[in-house]
Amino acid sequence: MDEKDKEIINILKNDGRASYSDIGEKIDLSEGAVRKRIKALVDSSVIRKFTVRIGATAGAEAITLLATNPSLPTQEVSKKISMIPNVETIYEVTGGYDIIAVISGMNVAEVNDCIEKIRRIDGVVRTNTMIVLRSW
Repeated sequence: MDEKDKEIINILKNDGRASYSDIGEKIDLSEGAVRKRIKALVDSSVIRKFTVRIGATAGAEAITLLATNPSLPTQEVSKKISMIPNVETIYEVTGGYDIIAVISGMNVAEVNDCIEKIRRIDGVVRTNTMIVLRSW
């Protein structure tokens, strides 16, 4: 991954709907070159998915800290959690918790439903959820 790839990723992080030609204009590459680079980034899993994030005024977001059973591989638990609708991002971390899940939904009830599904996953032993009030 070179500097142009990093620039493409930054543009897409800020505007996932940016067109290939718009990106190309911003970083001085042709539309075709941008298309090839994005395909390579997706194929190599540098870009794992394109998503829609709902703003705080139109929906709800939560951060859930999860402790897992040490007898099960954390990666297996993370994969199961990532398959649940409304789970946006999974982080495996160190400290008192093993996994952080970022969850978003159209309302708090939808977010809560997602959290309840996470709690039923084999290997999840404790959760601590924080509803996001504002993000910058």
